[in-house]
Amino acid sequence: MRTMSWLQVTGCRLLVDRPSEVRVTSRVTHHASRSRSAFTLIEIMIAIGLLSMIIASVYAVWTAILRSSRVGKDTAVAVQRARITVRIIEDSLSSAECFMKNSDYYGFVAENGDEPTLSFVARLAKSFPRSGKFGDLDVRRLEFSIQRGTDTPHELVLRQRPLLMEFDQDEKDHPIILAKNVKAFEMKFYDKDKRPTGDSPDDWPDEWTQTNKLPTLVQVTLRIADNASASSAEEVVTRIVSIPSVQVRPEYQMPPLPGSPGNPNPGGQGSLNPNPNPNPNPNPSGGNLNLNPK
Repeated sequence: MRTMSWLQVTGCRLLVDRPSEVRVTSRVTHHASRSRSAFTLIEIMIAIGLLSMIIASVYAVWTAILRSSRVGKDTAVAVQRARITVRIIEDSLSSAECFMKNSDYYGFVAENGDEPTLSFVARLAKSFPRSGKFGDLDVRRLEFSIQRGTDTPHELVLRQRPLLMEFDQDEKDHPIILAKNVKAFEMKFYDKDKRPTGDSPDDWPDEWTQTNKLPTLVQVTLRIADNASASSAEEVVTRIVSIPSVQVRPEYQMPPLPGSPGNPNPGGQGSLNPNPNPNPNPNPSGGNLNLNPK
């Protein structure tokens, strides 16, 4: 005897023939159950949108890291260049020398403004930049100036030449580039013989007209930006350099010869006599000196 029964399953009726047959009374329900195993178009679009947002966020973070790293490197390079430049200026000013009788060769020239220039003569050490090019010619004229660079609007450069020679073509075309992206190169001077109105460096004059004389103190201010597109200076370095040497006066540079005007010994006699006593007898009493007393 066969037992027939109706089974209600999720809105459809199945006719079950126990124990051997199962018939599906509704094909629509079977098709609906098969469609639930895949993603819909809306779900795929939402997943793509979320993935795009994640990728954009990662890219933005990575770009910010690269930009911060670039800015940090530019700042470090600008600070290091500023320190090296000021150190070179300090070393060269500390070695400056001037002879008044040859002021045409030893003149101290300094100009501020749009095209600042600092030029003087110094006796440089062997460790000074580019000393190997000049060999034993330690007394050289140095010229610090601002010029337009190839990749920067303004750069501070250094040219040097031996005292009695002119700048060669290589020095003109390829000077030492001390600092790039320079916004300002300013100088102030202090003269002990002609003191300013105040003791503060802000009261010092910004021009030096006595080319045959060395200033006592020089204040150097260097303003450098991090990159060529920066509108303001990021690094400002100010140093007050003391010049220990003074100008050599003509009478000390070339002393007068014996018999020339100004010589205290016109006859030129006795200047080399180590004994100023005109009496050659060492015994002032006039008698003979007994070296073997009894």
